[in-house]
Amino acid sequence: MKRCSSISDGLLDPLFESADVGRRLSDTSLLRALLDVESALAQAEADAGVIPIGAAKAIAEACTSTPFDVAQLGIDAQGSGNPVVPLVRALGAALPEDARPWVHLGATSQDILDTAFMLLARRSGVLMLADGDAAADACAELVAAHRDTVMVARTLGQQAGLTTFGLKAAGWLTSLDESVARLREVLQSRLAVQLGGAAGTLGVLGDAGVAVSARFAYLLDLAEPVLPWHTNRQRVLELAAALGGVVAACGKLALDVELLAQTEIAEVGEGAGTPGGQPHGGSSALPHKHNPVDAVLIRSAAYRAPGLLSALFFAASHHEHERAAGAWHAEWESLRELLRVTGGALARTGSLVSALSVHADRMRATVDAAGGLLMTENVASALAPALGRAAAQALVGACAARALERGATLRDVMASDADVLGHLSPAELDAAFDPGTVLKSAGVLIDRALAAHAGLR
Repeated sequence: MKRCSSISDGLLDPLFESADVGRRLSDTSLLRALLDVESALAQAEADAGVIPIGAAKAIAEACTSTPFDVAQLGIDAQGSGNPVVPLVRALGAALPEDARPWVHLGATSQDILDTAFMLLARRSGVLMLADGDAAADACAELVAAHRDTVMVARTLGQQAGLTTFGLKAAGWLTSLDESVARLREVLQSRLAVQLGGAAGTLGVLGDAGVAVSARFAYLLDLAEPVLPWHTNRQRVLELAAALGGVVAACGKLALDVELLAQTEIAEVGEGAGTPGGQPHGGSSALPHKHNPVDAVLIRSAAYRAPGLLSALFFAASHHEHERAAGAWHAEWESLRELLRVTGGALARTGSLVSALSVHADRMRATVDAAGGLLMTENVASALAPALGRAAAQALVGACAARALERGATLRDVMASDADVLGHLSPAELDAAFDPGTVLKSAGVLIDRALAAHAGLR
């Protein structure tokens, strides 16, 4: 096969894709998948006694050895609206005359292209799953290493209470594990061959149609569907949703890193170098900056995925009658780009987490700078049995306001408040301000996340 020229010469591709996944989604790889499908179809038909064995062998040989021109096929596809028509024509021209009548027998263009896209998803998905597992493993290492690293928990953008970095990373881990597991399930069980012929009846294949379909699926290691799914696009929707879930998990992790890496917070930082040995996070104008490169590029995938999902869901949801006019065509590039974006996000997430610098001292300093205000919920809970919940919260709120006004710690203000001391002893007050009292379950939750992750290996 001749390689085609592309609108991209590689200037931007390394930023947004995994090179290995990208190669498995290229035009050359799509052509390879189309030819593999045609070859498998011929072999399935020969096995079912529909076409001569010699014809199937000739077709397989032509699919392997003929130097098809990808770019020319694309140009020629304009006349038919899809690349299968010119490919079948070119494939027929490469065959001995006695084999030509048997190529593409009983199939329609959608059969070949849909099945080829299932192969692309499987072949690129294998790499994505490996990258996803690696990213999750890196998360698990972070979780274990920082099981007891106390930090500020933030809700609605504000400091709220205490958590641990281990628990935050456990959230990343669980989200990655669950989304990758969902993608694995779809890739293993929901990718199916498409074979229905012109109107979904397998008409030309006669009594052998179902047998050919079963053998076709076996040869390509794809599922055999109950019916041809020309206008039932549930498999495409499930694949798209699984890919979108993976990108969402990566995007959430990257957003947390972006926020924690802000100069004013600086509780984490990205790695110190790139695969090419260039400085990581450098600025063209500001020599002092250390930008969050991986997190930014992962989030770019999270921004792009919803548009691709929207296109796929609108296109795949409504296919008229037995064959769609336009909706099917809209799926092709949207699905391939979503696969590409997902592969890039997963690979870069693994790199981000593996090289993440965690500044535990900075996390502790942020907690200490809050002057005990992060323990208001716990202190109010300690007072609630005596005062009632509402009165306890009001008392703690008033003490917190005085602490902020005076620049004092909440513990010191409450230790001198008669209403507080009337219900809590100094020892009880100390216990209410002990971070360990609010983080007792955090370790249990972390252990559950690590155990669930280990169970997937």
